[in-house]
Amino acid sequence: MSVKFEKETIRSNVPVSASGAARGGEKGDLVHEVGAALTKAGGPKGYLAAYLQQLGSHPLRTKMLTSGTLSSLQEILASWIAHDKNKNGHYFTSRVPKMGIYGAFVAAPTGHVLFWLLQKIFAGRTSVKAKVLQILVSNLIVSPIQNTVYLASMAIIAGAQTFHQVRATVRAGFMPVMKVSWITSPICLAFAQQFLPEQTWVIFFNLVGFVIGTYVNAHTKKKRLAALRKKHYGGDGRS
Repeated sequence: MSVKFEKETIRSNVPVSASGAARGGEKGDLVHEVGAALTKAGGPKGYLAAYLQQLGSHPLRTKMLTSGTLSSLQEILASWIAHDKNKNGHYFTSRVPKMGIYGAFVAAPTGHVLFWLLQKIFAGRTSVKAKVLQILVSNLIVSPIQNTVYLASMAIIAGAQTFHQVRATVRAGFMPVMKVSWITSPICLAFAQQFLPEQTWVIFFNLVGFVIGTYVNAHTKKKRLAALRKKHYGGDGRS
């Protein structure tokens, strides 16, 4: 009886371990395939390689799609962080499509032209003096133009209808936004100059801009909501 019991136990355990190994192997293969697709920049089937190929063959279109998508996602994420919901209790507000339109048709073409000029002026110049000069031009010319366009667009999206309202928004927000740019832009540009090939700069600056923009947007929403609560309830804004 004991021998028969041991044999049955062994037979029942073998299929279980084999099926578990098979499931583990399937999961491992899936994780490996996803990781390889995401990181295989040099391969023809990698997502990064495909994106860079589109960026090289259709630069403006690719930048417009990227910027529009990230701008909409940034608005949703900032609303979620700040707990800023619409009247129906959702984070997908009317600002989401507006931010997508801004990112695709305003931010992307503006950045495309400005950075194309910047890279063309400093193409092939790798000396320390050229790199420092590129950073200065970016901070003193490129960033002010981009931030002015950004603030004017945000004013219009927020409901500004006259030139004076837009100008007032730009004047009020210009220096705070420029201070952020002057802190982050030199660091990011110096990092890109030192460690990244030029064809990946668009991806890098898009990701940096997405993170900073989400933080600024969420911080602004929190301040606005706090001001509304204070106006409604009085005191420190708590009910």
